[in-house]
Amino acid sequence: MTENQTQNFRVPLILLVLLIPVFIWSWFEPYDRLVWWLEASPAIIAIILLGATAHRFRFTDLVYILVALHAVVLLVGAHYTYARMPLFNYISEMLELGRNHYDRLGHVFQGFVPAIVARELLLRTSPLRPGKWLFALIVLSCAGISAVYEIIEWLSAEIGHDGSEDFLGSQGDIWDAQKDMLLCTLGAMAALFLLARRHDRQLARLTAR
Repeated sequence: MTENQTQNFRVPLILLVLLIPVFIWSWFEPYDRLVWWLEASPAIIAIILLGATAHRFRFTDLVYILVALHAVVLLVGAHYTYARMPLFNYISEMLELGRNHYDRLGHVFQGFVPAIVARELLLRTSPLRPGKWLFALIVLSCAGISAVYEIIEWLSAEIGHDGSEDFLGSQGDIWDAQKDMLLCTLGAMAALFLLARRHDRQLARLTAR
């Protein structure tokens, strides 16, 4: 790798180095090994895909940072399971919430991060420009992804392998799937409202290279 290439990929490489100890910690003695694979696999797949395509399609630093943060959320959930994350157990007890809400945070990220990834892909590979149609397409796509994920969780529970209930993570809430999909949709909307301008600036710098 040349010096210019190293500079170009400095942020992704730093993020990868920072993620390695998180992966090692998450892998070491998790609550349930099957649940670990089920919860961590999206992070593993995303990182492999981003690494394999980086030279042909270099995303903005914003995308890499968001994916890294999402990976941390997934790896923490994979280690403890989403219903047993200690910090959120403490918060639940302190505020008398009645359940561990770490899974809710995970579903916000499930919409927040893919929304910016989808925005970049569409702006760079399609005729779509910033506006209401781009916004609607991204939000609806993230909602659809969330629905597919909830179906996967349901099928896992129906098949009944060990750890399926921990993967499902409903914690007795009959409306858990609907709430998760809502939070994913709101996360996507929040990302577009909060980060669109910063994303546009980074896209402009990236395409100007």
